Amino acid sequence: MSRAVLVPADFNPVPSASRGVRLEVAESAGSDGGPGPEGAGALGIPVASTGEPPHSLGLSRDALHRAGFDGKAGQTLVLPMPAGRLRIAVGIGDKDQAGAAAGRDAAAAFARAAARDAEVAYLIDAAAGLGPEVAAQVAVEGILLARYSYDPLKREPSGTPVRSVTLLADAAQRDAVSAGARRGLTLAGATMLARDLANTPPAHLTAARLADLAAELGARAGLSVEIFDRDDLVRLGCGGLIGVNGGSADDPRMIKLTYRPDVGTGSAHLAIVAKGITYDSGGLSLKPADAVHATMKNDMTGAAATLAAMLSLGELGCRTKVTGYLMCTDNVPSGTALRLGDVITIHGGTTVEVLNTDAEGRLVMADALVLAAKERPDAIVDIATLTGACMRALGTRIAGVMGNSQPLIDQVLRSAEATQEQAWQLPLEHAYRKELDSDVADLTNVGGPNAGAITAALFLEEFAGGLPWAHLDIAGVAQVERAESWRTSGCSGFGARLLADLAAGFHPA
Repeated sequence: MSRAVLVPADFNPVPSASRGVRLEVAESAGSDGGPGPEGAGALGIPVASTGEPPHSLGLSRDALHRAGFDGKAGQTLVLPMPAGRLRIAVGIGDKDQAGAAAGRDAAAAFARAAARDAEVAYLIDAAAGLGPEVAAQVAVEGILLARYSYDPLKREPSGTPVRSVTLLADAAQRDAVSAGARRGLTLAGATMLARDLANTPPAHLTAARLADLAAELGARAGLSVEIFDRDDLVRLGCGGLIGVNGGSADDPRMIKLTYRPDVGTGSAHLAIVAKGITYDSGGLSLKPADAVHATMKNDMTGAAATLAAMLSLGELGCRTKVTGYLMCTDNVPSGTALRLGDVITIHGGTTVEVLNTDAEGRLVMADALVLAAKERPDAIVDIATLTGACMRALGTRIAGVMGNSQPLIDQVLRSAEATQEQAWQLPLEHAYRKELDSDVADLTNVGGPNAGAITAALFLEEFAGGLPWAHLDIAGVAQVERAESWRTSGCSGFGARLLADLAAGFHPA
């Protein structure tokens, strides 16, 4: 069947990314807030597990307790009001311990409880433990991300999209709340765009189509966009990307994005290298026909997150120059596919003996790491759905991070905590490096049966040019099996907010 039959010419893979969401900040009626704006169908009121509940809720602590609501984190109590409107109490737990994560989770719980309302309002000055700017940011993120759905291939939408969010705050907090809300909208939009791209079926989003989208969206955001096709990649000697693409009917693309801040010369420079395997069958090292294989459209989550993050940098006021390399192809078997035992030459001359064609992400990223290092940025961060070993070690909620610069890793971990995109540092144990030795080439592309996440990172380190470098392995966190809080089922878009926050606050190590 031809792709023209599979994919309509007018198909749009990015329908949701926060477009059309109206943000407003309204003055609450006194410190406890008022009934909410007339247009909103539901008003969320955060309630701690101790102390008196906000007066605007209209219920005492005893009445809430009798209704089964104790203010525990994520708990909700829906109160119908006249004219069909809802007032929803949302638990935030202990007000002295509530932080950004609790605020984001509470807003998400509210959004799910108000699932039928397109216009919602949320009380900010009751969000204990946070300043008004951060409280507004995480509220907007929680509401929008919890209500995300991927619907362009359905006859009817899965639910009611959020069209309007009104934040209620004291007059003195209005400016701070407005700034936080705008940041939250930008960051939520980045994650939703990354989800859109990763959720798109592989026939609908080839490397070439992803490159076209990057050019279109990048131009709107003021990024410089360079697209490298097969002929360009051959001239560059990008044997990793060309080799992995060998079995495909679709040509590869390298997408280079550059964000230049409007701050003159001498600013810091961060490079981001991303895996963009639009579908990973494993090549001739074919994956089993199981549920994991069916999710392999998400193997370009790193590229999706990088593109989405870079599109947001202007709105975030990022003062760091950022260069992104998206290495895009599918990995499929055919008579021309890369064979086990083949030796390929990475850009720059390093030869690699391919012992497993399902360890392809590190091959395409090696080309980009060398290219990025040639520009001598202050640091390189790479992001990839790289190893099942990392998933086995850390599960499906925590990404692995490794690198050669502890100050850079610390910045990554701070951004992971700030965005609630969890990461944990694994050791980059160089004693395992000998497992990558080859009898016929400079390197093999896999090590032994153990410590696969570490040997994969050691492979990548070979191409980072000795620069400060950190590696994010997001294989376990790219897919969400069951919806929870602001994490919806399907592709997670993990990394978009983390990378945006990292770049916006980056400083050379």
